[in-house]
Amino acid sequence: MDARWLTPEQLSAWVRLVGVVELLPGVLDSQLRRDAQLTHFDYYVLSQLSEAPGRVLRMTALAERTAATLARLSHVVQRLETRGLVERFPCPEDRRATNARLTDGGLRTVQASAPGHVATVREYVIDALTPEQLTQLSQISEAILQRLAPEASLYRRYDS
Repeated sequence: MDARWLTPEQLSAWVRLVGVVELLPGVLDSQLRRDAQLTHFDYYVLSQLSEAPGRVLRMTALAERTAATLARLSHVVQRLETRGLVERFPCPEDRRATNARLTDGGLRTVQASAPGHVATVREYVIDALTPEQLTQLSQISEAILQRLAPEASLYRRYDS
């Protein structure tokens, strides 16, 4: 099979994207670990639950919202449950399913850690861009997401 090699311009863009994908999670993890003893994924799980009606989601819906496998999510939720931040219980509508609920302690944790997280997102991403670049970033991300997860409308829920 003949490879369609990247042009120098394409390679330059690709390497920069890889750099962001590799470096940004570590920056987000470092801040959240320091300030809240959470990983970025822990925070993401807690924030998704905090936005859900009644702070409850089925584990399958939470997995979809966080783009996680059920196995990974179960491990993370178990760890958060041990800390008293989340609780699991059988779904009343379908006893085969399990729900996850953000506890009051979990809500306090996500609320307390949100300002530092937002400050880090601003420092490393938002404030590094002009308004035009921010619009372009949104458009570029949307184009890539259309290829990765065309049916995943959850990434568009904050669109105005």
